[in-house]
Amino acid sequence: MYKILIVEDDETIAGGLKNHLEKWNYQAECMTDFKDVMGKFVEFEPQLVLLDIVLPFFNGFHWCQEIRKISKVPIIFLSSANDNMNIVMAMENLEAYQVAVVTEDARMVMEWNGAILNLADATVLYQDQKLELSKNEFKILQILLENTGKIVSRESIMTRLWDSNEFIDDNTLTVNVARLRKKMEQIGLGGKIITKKGIGYMVEA
Repeated sequence: MYKILIVEDDETIAGGLKNHLEKWNYQAECMTDFKDVMGKFVEFEPQLVLLDIVLPFFNGFHWCQEIRKISKVPIIFLSSANDNMNIVMAMENLEAYQVAVVTEDARMVMEWNGAILNLADATVLYQDQKLELSKNEFKILQILLENTGKIVSRESIMTRLWDSNEFIDDNTLTVNVARLRKKMEQIGLGGKIITKKGIGYMVEA
């Protein structure tokens, strides 16, 4: 199961994020001991970190630098301060391709070639057109966008989608990708998901 570590000292926000992510079958953990963020990171081994900037003891920039010493896990900064300085500090101190900054206005989104994938409500916005995705369609697109320009194997996608001991027919993924492609065509994003025969799928940068 895809694991997400939430480093947020506001219990209401952290709990809301955790509940929302678990509805989408992610395994989410909230940080409670803000003196030992690295201890929890090493123990939990997350695939994604949601990191508040303003924290007790040390700020989010400090913990991101510590994480970068041992891991290249994707990090999303969370900030209620709609301040360009937060973005500047993140990009100056860290590797930009591995870090996103989410302010109160920006929400949780992924941008790709003019299209915006909203992680909060599983929709795609492109040229003033809004597309609603199913849970599996959303996860497939998210996985591909996380690996823009890289081939993602069918096995990797299936593991993320169906993390269980239950046997899943390989054709199930093909059907889900076909449905996603058909929906994307409706808003002018046809042909964006490329099949690498015998390997997997990719979206180009």
